[in-house]
Amino acid sequence: MAKRTYKGSCHCGKVRYEADFDLDAGTTKCNCSLCAKVRYWGAQVRPGDFRLLSQEADVADYQFGAKVGHHRFCRACGIVPFSHGYVEEFGGAYYSVNLACLDDLDPSALVTAPVSYMDGRNDDWANAPLEVRHL
Repeated sequence: MAKRTYKGSCHCGKVRYEADFDLDAGTTKCNCSLCAKVRYWGAQVRPGDFRLLSQEADVADYQFGAKVGHHRFCRACGIVPFSHGYVEEFGGAYYSVNLACLDDLDPSALVTAPVSYMDGRNDDWANAPLEVRHL
């Protein structure tokens, strides 16, 4: 598969975005306390390949711990459709789109999507945690 444009949104549709990426280039799962609780499964996107289509006022921001990431969620329905931040191990500035929030992704494509695991719980972004089966 090559890079293509995906459309994503929260549950109620107030937060909408487009992102260009190649699903076959890989996806990520993290064991930090937030990602583990919401079972966030993401795809990394360069900042120039992400476009917020809704009003910034509809999107809230949550940070915790080392505050390297901005976990963005809908003010109305609470869903976390994307995040962004700066982590050197990710190549600097990044966006991460929540694969569960992509409106035009056939779920069967996720079966073969490569997954990399990150030890966000220990801010060790370059290494996988010892246990990943629950992610």
